Parts: sequence; structure tokens; C-alpha cells
Amino acid sequence: MLLNDLSSRVDLRPVRYQFGPVRGNAYDDNWLVIAGTVRTPAGSWYFAGRCLLADEARQLPSWLRAVAAGTVDVTAPGAEGELPPDAWFIEPAVAFSLADGSEAGTAVIRVHLSLAAAPPWQQDDDGAGVHQHVVEIGLDAATLAAARGGRVGPLPGFLPTALIARRVLAWSWFFHGGAGYVPRREGSFVPAATGRPR
Repeated sequence: MLLNDLSSRVDLRPVRYQFGPVRGNAYDDNWLVIAGTVRTPAGSWYFAGRCLLADEARQLPSWLRAVAAGTVDVTAPGAEGELPPDAWFIEPAVAFSLADGSEAGTAVIRVHLSLAAAPPWQQDDDGAGVHQHVVEIGLDAATLAAARGGRVGPLPGFLPTALIARRVLAWSWFFHGGAGYVPRREGSFVPAATGRPR
């Protein structure tokens, strides 16, 4: 997902699953390592780490479409000046909120970067709160129209491993002609003759 304007740029790309082989754990099997490149007037940096589950990554296009449709409220600072995100995830490294929306079809999105995703000059700052370092990026009407039309897919290419396992099982069953095997559930087959898991 590339978000940029004339002054700032945030590029988030999934590079791999955190753990290679499927382990049978809904969380461990679906953690994505996200590589992020950030450029702001204050400085530039790169980070890579476990930031999103595959399901969470797939929610981002929906949030962006909601911003484009005008159904996301602008997030105002809290009573003590904190900036709460609209879209946040289990791992608080990356989050999003709407800073400004206009009737002209433009929007300013905040990308909240915390912990390992925060700029290097804030890494050791104990006073820097979670979600409090933000990069604001203005999106023009054309970008929002593309999002509204479903043509913006921020983090493509990574599916939850449960879906992948289902597809692998279906293809395996198909290529074996179904001979002797009956799909039982994700991750195992039941030999038709015995009815016991292999």
C-alpha cells in the first residue's frame, strides 16, 4: 500500500509470513512481516516486522473505501491531545485514522506508527505513546475514487493460511482423483477405507 502526497510518503508491503510452515495456530500461521518505507519532512526511515495478521491486511481496502465514501468520521484529538486511530490492529505498530475530509472529495489520512515502526529518533523515547507518532498524507479525489471503485487493494497477495490450506487440500484431492481419500478438515485427510485420520 502506497500512500503519498507532495511532502510525505508511506509504503507498506507484505514480504512474507512470520513463520514458514503452517503450525495450526490461527495467529502464528497468519502473522505478516510488513516492510515499511517512510519519508516525511522530519526524516526518512525503514522498518520491517510483524505488523498485521492476513485478515487485518485484507480489512484495509474496506476502510479506505469507507473513507472515500465519506462514512468514516474525522478523528479529533482526545482531551489530553492524544490521537486515537480509527483502524487499529492486534499489533499496535501500524494504525490509521482520518484527519480531515472535505466535500471536494479529498481526505487527509493519518498513518500511526508505533514501536518498531516509529521513527528511529523515537525508538528509545519512553514518553512516546502508542499510536501517537503520525504521518499525515493528503489523498486527492482520483485516489479516493479509485478506492471507492475497489481498484485500490493496499496489501495484496497474502491470504489467511486457513484459506490456503483449504485450497491446497482441494487441489490435492482433485489431483489424486479423490481415490481413497475423503477431505476431513483443514490439515488432514481421512482414508476412505478406515475412517481414521492419517
